[in-house]
Amino acid sequence: MRKFLILIFSLVGTLQVYAQQFQLSGTVSYELKPISNATVQLVKSPISTRTDDRGNFTFPALKKGVYQLIVSAVGFSKTIITIEGSDQAVIKNVVLQKEVKQLADIIIKDKHVENRRKEESLNIEVVNQDFIQRNLGGSLMKSLERLPGIKTIGIGSGQSKPLIRGLGFNRVVVIEKGIKHEGQQWGADHGLEIDQFATGEIELIKGSASFIYGSDAIGGVIDILPVAIPSSNSLGGSVDLIGKSNNNLYGTSTSFYGRNKKWFFDSRFTYQNYADYRVPATKVYVYDYEVNLNNNRLRNTAGRETGIHFIAGFVVDKFKSIFYLSNTYTRSGFFANAHGLEPRRVNEQLHDNSDRDILHPYQSVNHFKIINRSSFQLVNHNIEAELGYQKNFRQEFSQYVNHGFMPPVYPSSLFIQSDLEREFDKSVYSANLKDRVKIDAHELTVGINAESQHNNINGWSFLVPAFNQSTIGAFAYDKLKINEKLLLHGAIRYDKAQINMLEYKDWFPSQVNINGNFEQQNLQRATNLNRTFNSLVWSAGLNYNLSNFSLKANVGKSFRMPIAKELGANGVNYHYFSYEKGNPNLSAEKSYQVDLTLGWSDAKWSVQLSPFYNYFPNYIYLNPTSGHDYSYGAGNQIFEYEESRVQRFGGEIEFKYEIFKNLSTQFLGEILHAKQLSGDKKGFTLPFSPPASALFNLTYSPKFDTKLSNTYFSVDYRITCKQENIVPPEKKTTGYQLVNIQVGTKISLFENPIQVSIQARNLFDTKYLNHTSFYRLIELPEAGRNLILSVKIPFSK
Repeated sequence: MRKFLILIFSLVGTLQVYAQQFQLSGTVSYELKPISNATVQLVKSPISTRTDDRGNFTFPALKKGVYQLIVSAVGFSKTIITIEGSDQAVIKNVVLQKEVKQLADIIIKDKHVENRRKEESLNIEVVNQDFIQRNLGGSLMKSLERLPGIKTIGIGSGQSKPLIRGLGFNRVVVIEKGIKHEGQQWGADHGLEIDQFATGEIELIKGSASFIYGSDAIGGVIDILPVAIPSSNSLGGSVDLIGKSNNNLYGTSTSFYGRNKKWFFDSRFTYQNYADYRVPATKVYVYDYEVNLNNNRLRNTAGRETGIHFIAGFVVDKFKSIFYLSNTYTRSGFFANAHGLEPRRVNEQLHDNSDRDILHPYQSVNHFKIINRSSFQLVNHNIEAELGYQKNFRQEFSQYVNHGFMPPVYPSSLFIQSDLEREFDKSVYSANLKDRVKIDAHELTVGINAESQHNNINGWSFLVPAFNQSTIGAFAYDKLKINEKLLLHGAIRYDKAQINMLEYKDWFPSQVNINGNFEQQNLQRATNLNRTFNSLVWSAGLNYNLSNFSLKANVGKSFRMPIAKELGANGVNYHYFSYEKGNPNLSAEKSYQVDLTLGWSDAKWSVQLSPFYNYFPNYIYLNPTSGHDYSYGAGNQIFEYEESRVQRFGGEIEFKYEIFKNLSTQFLGEILHAKQLSGDKKGFTLPFSPPASALFNLTYSPKFDTKLSNTYFSVDYRITCKQENIVPPEKKTTGYQLVNIQVGTKISLFENPIQVSIQARNLFDTKYLNHTSFYRLIELPEAGRNLILSVKIPFSK
């Protein structure tokens, strides 16, 4: 009986225990997909389990009560749920969410620009596409003009050409993708045919660099590097949208690229359309003749620009070969009241009907390029070769205006169209080969450059003869690393160049007095001329770098061969109402320069001072004379090319200071002094000498805990001094002050950083004259207030 009672009580106790327990089971999933190997654990308990391949889990026997269950899995957010146990089994389905972790800011510093500056003996600035978008101007050079020592000769709102330390035209070399850009750069009205949206990094070398780049690099070099090669197995692109208020510009630049492991392509299309631009004036005076402006717009300064680019290449570890093809086309008007036509003869009512039409006078320029760049890496050698072909086709159209003995009515039988004032058709073939070899502490670069130009002319007006030109040069450049702090430079180069100019005769007869008898002859304006030039140049320098201090010093000789315009010009330049005559006896221009750069940098501030001295034994310049031409120039003053001794000196300063973590300031200053030491203009300066200027900047870069990044608010305050040191017929220029504002950010949208930039240029609509402007001669003010909006939308897969 006793054993029976014990058995009954045991059964009852066991039933009571089971009656106080329950079973917990369920699944763990994400977007209806099971999650295997997820951890399911009871809070404040060592009991846990893991899900199987179907996401299922089970706890077979738990005491009745309230539990907290923690469910976690790699890559998913941890989830805590509450479970209340009862007499019945509990089934719980748990849905997890992807885990998003906010990491602390990580700053990755790319030091290749810093290292480039440390290893280059010349004064060098490096900018990228972010700088271009942040300071977007009407042209590439306008975008770069913010840098100290860099100025432009502005030609309306869409064209400009570079000045480096006051030197421009054929004294500054522009390199694009390793090949020297060759247009009609001799003319002040001829812009640079470069699409600023299709550039990679841009290196600006201030100072003579003929030992590497040959003729024309007396003033400096603008080296436009190609865009970066896409990463392996990538596909993407970007869309740039641009708008400007001053000239109602709208445009876009769209790129698309792709790459597998070895092959890649990259393409871009750019289009811009702009109207006549506004100036802060209702009237201007063209040679004392009053010209009224309709709605403050300079009539006939509208334009169009298109750019087509395609890149294809093959890339492996030690070899790459890339083809670059581009075609840039611009059509833009010249200010109708200041180009070859008498201001009184302009049909202002016709021009003012629309601010987007392009009537006479206007220019049409098409620049085509195809370039191949190949490189091969050996053990100690890096061999690079560049082959290029480019064709620059430029036409200037204007109503026919007769001067001297030109017929009053344009002949219908003439094969030249009646409104084609000038045409220049230049074809250029280029080849570069260099080998960079490392031998112990030496890095030796040897190379050879060759170029052949063919320039034909057309049109009813004559200024520059047709010509053929060939150049070849060889150089050796050595960098000797003494230790980690000291680097020595030495270079030598020899060039030989030949130019063959072709004769030109008027298409109309002139009356000539021969021994008292008047005869009709088609006068010869240019004769066949063949000139050969040789030059040996050199350079020596050093870099000395400590942890905070840096020193660069360079001394060298450069050269420039005279161009066809300087040797053989003989006609009216309608842009300047002048008659220009070349000098066939000019010798190759030489230059000696000393360049110094001192720098100090710390955690919160840095300063760089860059003085230079430049001496020309025979600077070639266009000298105004007391004579006037009535046969062709309708009484225009005669200008003749001559040589004189010239000295130039000046420098730039850059100072940066971090006031607070997100607030910084910057000061940029520049000054230049030039003086002719001989010739008819002894004691005068040189044309287009920019006045001293300074720029003060304040930039606030806040950090937001949102989808915004790289945000900045920036203010530039520029002070430009008056320029009273001039050479006639230049006029003195008063000083001025400008305020520019830049605001920008990157917005993360669908994992793509959309870059938005807004500028306000000439914020207070200041009326001022730019001494280096193309229109400065007629005292035409620069553009007024301009709001610029640019949006860059990248996409990739």
